[in-house]
Amino acid sequence: MNRAGTFIATDGTTYIDKKRYFWWFSLVLPCAAVAGPLLYLVFNHEFYLWLFFILVYSIFPIIDYLMGEDSSNPPESVIKLLEADAFYPMITRLNVPVVIASFIFCAWFVANYQLSIFGYLAVALLAGSIGGHGLNIGHELGHKRNKIDIWLAKIVLAPAAYGHFFIEHNRGHHKHVATPEDPASAKMGESIYRFALRELPGAILRANSIEILRLKKAGKSPWSLENEFLQAMLMTLGLFLALFLWLGVAVLGYLFICAFWSMWQLTSANYIEHYGLLRQKLASGRYERPQPHHSWNSNHIFSNWALFHLQRHSDHHANATRSYQSLRHFNGLPTLPSGYFGMYVVAYLPWLWFKVMDKRLLKVTDGELAKINILPQKREKLITKYQLC
Repeated sequence: MNRAGTFIATDGTTYIDKKRYFWWFSLVLPCAAVAGPLLYLVFNHEFYLWLFFILVYSIFPIIDYLMGEDSSNPPESVIKLLEADAFYPMITRLNVPVVIASFIFCAWFVANYQLSIFGYLAVALLAGSIGGHGLNIGHELGHKRNKIDIWLAKIVLAPAAYGHFFIEHNRGHHKHVATPEDPASAKMGESIYRFALRELPGAILRANSIEILRLKKAGKSPWSLENEFLQAMLMTLGLFLALFLWLGVAVLGYLFICAFWSMWQLTSANYIEHYGLLRQKLASGRYERPQPHHSWNSNHIFSNWALFHLQRHSDHHANATRSYQSLRHFNGLPTLPSGYFGMYVVAYLPWLWFKVMDKRLLKVTDGELAKINILPQKREKLITKYQLC
């Protein structure tokens, strides 16, 4: 490989990664969030604290629409070269101190400036958005096998008070994805708000159970520091306590609002990623292996740059350890009409979400009830409405 990002496989295949330097756009989210408080310092007006949300929920979807989609893939023969290139993990690792620094700066800001309730709320939500970005970074790093990336994943999850994600996602969600047993897979007819009431506590309980079982099998006490669930809780507690001792009572509301909004970002992503899709049970009673068609995919260019190809979710679940730069597009997959930023807005309006997504779900499942993960409470109503069989 040369410096221009050209990869030459042993079979002679040449691949130029045209996206290579665009991964720097991942820093747009934390930098744009911090821009609000910085503009406030210059112009002394709380309006600037809300600009980030206008950017994310209106401008970003428009940029995605205008830039369109990219369905290009790296050849399979160069995947190992892509995975071995140190440039790509460097970008994700760099995001960790940026997320932590942004979170601490926003905490300092709310503790030192006289803001209205709405101004205070805006900064806490900004930090929560940064925390949500940190959850995505933790997602990417948490799938790696080296200790540096694993610990960086744990660190970047701490501001969101969601360190248990490292356990739940890798050993829970990936095992049970697109099944009725998975609290992180949304069901047809389930609004995002109903989903959140099931997913948020379900993730915590499952992570705790998974880790206790692991330690018991190893003959170790679940109350030891080898318990990664306890590690996560202690890291968040330590961070929050340090900020409280430094900045005082004024920071308490900020910490709780920030943690909630960080979790809400992850819940939003989980909701749209597997809505209504269902893996089939085999004769053995086990579910079939996760396949690309068990996730909703999006190839929208800008949001994929910002989210490290998280939207190529189908390949991620089929090949969980594959790094973001190597994730592929497949033809004929369940496909979202927009990138995640646009789909979040749609999801927050359940009537619009059902109108947009139910027809897409019926198309990719051929309207077969046996292929749909359906909300039991709405089963009969949806069967009648869509003539499912």
